[in-house]
Amino acid sequence: PGVEETPPPPPPPATSAEKRTATNALTKQDLVDYIASGCKPKSEWRIGTEHEKFGYQLENLRPMEYDAHVSKLLHALVDRFDWEPIMESGNIIGCKLNGQSVTLEPGGQFELSGAPLVNLHQTCAEVHSHLYQVKTAAKEIGVSFLGLGFQPKWSVDDTPVMPKGRYKIMKQYMPKRGNKGLDMMFRTCTIQVNLDFSSEEDMVRKFRTSLALQPIATALFANSPFCDGKPSGQKSLRSDVWTDTDPDRTGSIQWVFEDGFGFDRYTEYVLDVPMYFVYRDGIYHDVTGQSFRDFMEGKLADFPDEYPTLDDWEQHLTTCFPEVRLKRYMEMRGADGGPWGNICALPSVWVGLLYDEKALDDAEALVADWTAEEREYLRVAVTKDGLQTKFRDGTVQDIAIEMVRIAKEGLVRRGANEENFVDGLMEMATSGQTQADKLLDAYVNKWGMDIDKVYKELSF
Repeated sequence: PGVEETPPPPPPPATSAEKRTATNALTKQDLVDYIASGCKPKSEWRIGTEHEKFGYQLENLRPMEYDAHVSKLLHALVDRFDWEPIMESGNIIGCKLNGQSVTLEPGGQFELSGAPLVNLHQTCAEVHSHLYQVKTAAKEIGVSFLGLGFQPKWSVDDTPVMPKGRYKIMKQYMPKRGNKGLDMMFRTCTIQVNLDFSSEEDMVRKFRTSLALQPIATALFANSPFCDGKPSGQKSLRSDVWTDTDPDRTGSIQWVFEDGFGFDRYTEYVLDVPMYFVYRDGIYHDVTGQSFRDFMEGKLADFPDEYPTLDDWEQHLTTCFPEVRLKRYMEMRGADGGPWGNICALPSVWVGLLYDEKALDDAEALVADWTAEEREYLRVAVTKDGLQTKFRDGTVQDIAIEMVRIAKEGLVRRGANEENFVDGLMEMATSGQTQADKLLDAYVNKWGMDIDKVYKELSF
């Protein structure tokens, strides 16, 4: 679902604000400066890829249990491959190694948050190594992993809750702010990429362009057509779920396209997002619905006369869920979870579009005259119709072909022989057949409408 607090890339040297205690007030400028500290020269731009997958029991296809499976998998990574455990209240909830981390989403979805890497070959090698490690350990305890964007068979009630304080708070709060928040938490998987910017102006260009194009990526990577054992009527049910999760922290944030957008405006937006928790001494304290602005003034009801640290701000930044999210880097959040090829293709298309100057110019031009209404229409419509979504005089398929073409040319100009990573996307774009389309066809014509067959089709 993309709600885990992802360990960030190595931080810059501590500023005076970072050294303050929780009894000294931060200023809003400190918060702005924290985000702006992510600016770095192009030579230092990196690629950080995250992917989630559903673990399931081979004997009955049910989701993995924490004690019987998840903890054993994590301990196997620690014992066998030298990962360092991440603990909470005596439970292993993840592990880390060389800038990578393996973490748990609320329903036990297994996530790899990759290290900041130089090129896409390193990304694919990292994914390959991770899958080798977890598949080796998983086989020994009778589980496997599924590359889909939405749980095809089991309900929220069928899904075990992982022992993380953050998720307990979110599970109680989500139903108060939308109808599909628990589906998002427990039944979705995504692929994301984290990318850098050189300046505020560069961030604004990349943010606007990628936000406009995010629905096109959603259509291209659509891979969640099933729910409760049958077709859901959506090609990306995962993306549809986000349209009814929590309006305070999701949505298309159209103000990004208005004059004056930058680090300060994004900070204002995040300050207005209601809080989930305050993390102190290893415990998540429930402050749902309360204001970070009040926290800044020492007026948080449960923490009187205490002020947030930059770590609190970093945590709060992770509780906003727009399709593109800004921290000290930018996260592209529009794609469904999927098979190995998709995990390599997703960062590739965005690197091609955003890390080459001419490609960014061309991508900007592609979306330059789209209206706010058109952008919002695309965000909602692609979840159902994918590449076949009607747009102006054509379809989203036409835009997808152009988007992948621009990305491929950008990768060629990067000169790292990365352009082949988007060939599968171009094939999908030109044929109009995404993973979701192929799965829906197979469900009717190959599987005899037996949803269990998807586990064989899309297991890693």
